[in-house]
Amino acid sequence: MAADPDSPSDLSCPDCGRTYAAGPDEPWRCDCGHPLEFADHPLPDSSATDGSAPDFADLDTREGLWAFADFLPVSPEVTLGEGFTPLQDAEETDWEPNVQLKLEYVFPSGSFKDRGATATLSRAAELGVETVVEDSSGNAGAAIAQYAARAGIDAEIYVPADAKQSKLAAIERVGATPVKVEGSRQDVTDACVTAVESADTDAWYASHAWNPAFFAGTATFAFEVAAQGDWEVPDAVVTPLGHGTLFLGAYRGFRALKDAGWTDRMPRLLGAQAAGYAPIAAELGGPDETAGDNAVADGIQIREPVRKDQILDAIEATDGDAIALGADPVADALDRLRRGGFYVEPTSAVAPAALAAYRERGVLDAEDEVVVPLTGSGLKS
Repeated sequence: MAADPDSPSDLSCPDCGRTYAAGPDEPWRCDCGHPLEFADHPLPDSSATDGSAPDFADLDTREGLWAFADFLPVSPEVTLGEGFTPLQDAEETDWEPNVQLKLEYVFPSGSFKDRGATATLSRAAELGVETVVEDSSGNAGAAIAQYAARAGIDAEIYVPADAKQSKLAAIERVGATPVKVEGSRQDVTDACVTAVESADTDAWYASHAWNPAFFAGTATFAFEVAAQGDWEVPDAVVTPLGHGTLFLGAYRGFRALKDAGWTDRMPRLLGAQAAGYAPIAAELGGPDETAGDNAVADGIQIREPVRKDQILDAIEATDGDAIALGADPVADALDRLRRGGFYVEPTSAVAPAALAAYRERGVLDAEDEVVVPLTGSGLKS
């Protein structure tokens, strides 16, 4: 059944088993240091659907991604009608056969992060939170800021001092407060965590890396891909991979669909990392064909993903992989996308560039059906 709006789900630690009661003062991580998850993992009532997936025509797409509320452990408290982004056959745009591009950059704030933001701010609203804080290089911060504005919740977004002005503007113009931090991306996170843990604040950490609500939201990517494919999942999905918000969300979504009996298999999940910021690819010991840092893909420059172990587990469970790409193939893919009419930001080109690399290496065959999300709008670049 869907989440009960009068009874928000408690949190639990999958590592040590501790549980925490839902509330505005709930912890943002377990005492053991592990990310927390929802204690509830709802699935649709099989008696209402005979255990099978509904016809696409029976989905109320006017509800956006909340058409899949029966899978979500939060209720739709804060929404802008987001979801059901277009799924475009790439062959029709002279890209390559058997590839569909999911246009995630058409969300209200211009990136797929709205999937996580609508769920995260809905959770905050359920709990009666008054102020949220987040750390982000851009898109997640803009999404949290926009949905906080919709919810009437104050927001502070910790950002790198050199964050793009277009993304700062997206944060400021909806009434949120950007807090610039000098140093590395990790320094930004550290400053945000210090603020969250300060004794004189009651701010709630709306982290796209730590908060389980964000991943509940990004799981809807998988629900939409399956529904738009008449419940036939692709052979593979290739996504950018930094903190893994979309990668892990896709894994959880496809797994939930299989558990519900709506689909009968999982796609292979293939990650695309930026050279110089590729801890998952390095862990897997794949060939290193890049040199230096990939400064083009600034949206996934994460050296220490919070959920690294979960990402590796998802790769193992789906016979997936992760590779690192240098700047040149990403820049080439970006140019090709834009000339094809897809005006995306540079990080969006990492997954299409990785698709070509995976096929060159024989990881994917030409006849494999593949979905590639285009994750952020070029209007922010």
